[in-house]
Amino acid sequence: MTEHPTSHEGRQPLAARSHERTRPRQEAAESGTPGTGGRSGRADARDASRSPARHGESAAAEAPVPAQPGPRSGDTPGASRSGAGAPVPGQTTSPAAPADGEHLTGGTGGDTGRPAPGQGAAAAVVAVAGPGGGVPAQDLAAARREGDRLRFVGAATRRIARGIDLDEIVLGLCRATVPTFSDAILVYLRDPLPVGDERPVAPFVLRLRRTDRLRLTDVEGEELMLVPDPDPTPAAELCEVRSGGALAEVLRGVRPVFGDSAAARAALPELLGPEHVLPGGHRAILAPLRGRRRVIGAAVFLRRPERPGFEPNDLLVAAQLATHTALGIDKAVLYGREAYIADELQRTMLPDSLPQPTGVRLASRYLPAAETARVGGDWYDAIPLPGSRVALVVGDVMGHSMTSAAIMGQLRTTAQTLAGLDLPPQEVLHHLDEQAQRLGQDRMATCMYAVYDPVSHRITIANAGHPPPILLHLGGRAEVLRVPPGAPIGVGGVDFEAVELDAPAGATLLLYTDGLVESRLRDVWTGIEQLRERLAATAQLTGPDHSPPLEALCDDVLDMLGPGDRDDDIALLAARFDGIAPSDVAYWFLEPEDAAPGRARRLARRALARWDLEELSDSVELLISEVVTNAVRYAERPVTLRLLKTDVLRCEVGDDSPQLPRQRRARDTDEGGRGLFLVNRLARRWGATRLSGGKVVWFELPTRP
Repeated sequence: MTEHPTSHEGRQPLAARSHERTRPRQEAAESGTPGTGGRSGRADARDASRSPARHGESAAAEAPVPAQPGPRSGDTPGASRSGAGAPVPGQTTSPAAPADGEHLTGGTGGDTGRPAPGQGAAAAVVAVAGPGGGVPAQDLAAARREGDRLRFVGAATRRIARGIDLDEIVLGLCRATVPTFSDAILVYLRDPLPVGDERPVAPFVLRLRRTDRLRLTDVEGEELMLVPDPDPTPAAELCEVRSGGALAEVLRGVRPVFGDSAAARAALPELLGPEHVLPGGHRAILAPLRGRRRVIGAAVFLRRPERPGFEPNDLLVAAQLATHTALGIDKAVLYGREAYIADELQRTMLPDSLPQPTGVRLASRYLPAAETARVGGDWYDAIPLPGSRVALVVGDVMGHSMTSAAIMGQLRTTAQTLAGLDLPPQEVLHHLDEQAQRLGQDRMATCMYAVYDPVSHRITIANAGHPPPILLHLGGRAEVLRVPPGAPIGVGGVDFEAVELDAPAGATLLLYTDGLVESRLRDVWTGIEQLRERLAATAQLTGPDHSPPLEALCDDVLDMLGPGDRDDDIALLAARFDGIAPSDVAYWFLEPEDAAPGRARRLARRALARWDLEELSDSVELLISEVVTNAVRYAERPVTLRLLKTDVLRCEVGDDSPQLPRQRRARDTDEGGRGLFLVNRLARRWGATRLSGGKVVWFELPTRP
């Protein structure tokens, strides 16, 4: 086979060519002859241009090394005769890009007090050795500066993008640019900031959101160091942008401008105030901050006189920083508005405060799955019922979104309406199941509905796929109540079953959602057992004759949660059963006849004398006479009268008529219609509740003046 040599030399054996490839490029430069395989000095120059000098090296380091004799026999290839540490052209190390969060370098001006990379190089054009031409050192320095700019912009934009809220984004911009890109920065934002597509309010006002400045101090015996500048910034706090003014024109143009340009010379005094003195030359940049739809602020970058001024390419850097900051602020404002709406939605769906019905004390807790998104489908409620009873409700809608919170609100409202009808617990769950199906497909929820009667010391519970409640007895024994599990709300076509259990005085009922007992680290039944043990251990601390404080008990229950246990929302409702003693209850049946009001007055007088409340006799007899008279007028079956003495005296009159009484103003010629007016003036509270078989009208009087 005929060989075709690629150079003036003959083709060499494979071993020789391999050895030549491993020899450093320095030998070719020293000998002044083209490299093996047709490589010339021009190729070496290209290699040198692809490997820029280290940060801070002068142009002298980039010039070719004078020719040296080739390596002696036994020398290591690539090592010069002057020593192993001598620099080798074409093998310089490129500066690495800064890591996120570290001190950002690579701006045009370099560190404060030092010239930018390549600015100290000689202006003369020095060619890299090799026949046929070379690459000027000025081009290498410019290439290094451009690479530094790209690395700086990449690191700075990553730092800005890490911010979530408004303050973090603005702080990221300031920390990324001072002192690497500028010696000072002032960030102005619109006040108030428009959200999304809403129309901004007039007038257009900019407020100084943040300013960062660093200065150089010469500490004796130490090198120059950067410290925070304690001097206040003389810039104006507020600036009203005049329509058609110089500042409005610069902001409308969007592009950053140098501080010594004609537009900026008129705009900066309007923004910063006329007393603010700016450095001369290209030492200030005014960059508008434009979001998705409109200008939302401005940033001013400043450099000191002892530092090199900004270059034209620095306008592109300022534009990149301003664009990323403005878009980040836009997203942060939108995120803040959504979080605010979600938080307000969640708060309005939950009760502001719990009622304090007779014979029971209540406490509650709610913990969202995450502090940054306080939205979920868990809820709790306590609803007073006729006869001093109270309905206790805890539910959990599947999901963690605003949709779940909205469905939760509808189900909670439905539960309150059904409770007002005094339906049995299983009927309430049945109607909630129908309502969930009407709301749409896959509207699933679990719910526990319980009704406590302080007079009979009994509780009726119905369950719809919810974790079972725990009853903590007075002696410290914690018991998981055996309640039929039932199917979740929204399944449809399922019957719910209610059970009636004893609720002894001093006992505490704990209703909760599955977020308290279930997580990635434990199953629900393991969590329920841990909760039961925690309640028993807490009760042991207070002794067998005293129940633990209710608020402290709720806090202690939440303390059992570990770092990995917050996977779901948590709703907690605790009820301490005090009950009403039988001696503090008086109950009668009255026939619906004309003599019923008189008999009711006599019975009430005797009960008040037994309770040592004779001072209330006049008011109680007058109000009972009016309410019983109104009940007898419409009732067909016996009327019920019940008095309960607790911290207040409560009177309840029930009949079989579903029509609720309404207070109205009687005319001067009317003989009736003034009964409820008297009740409203004399009673501390009064009301009427419709039942499945009629209604109950009640009023309360304080037992102590």
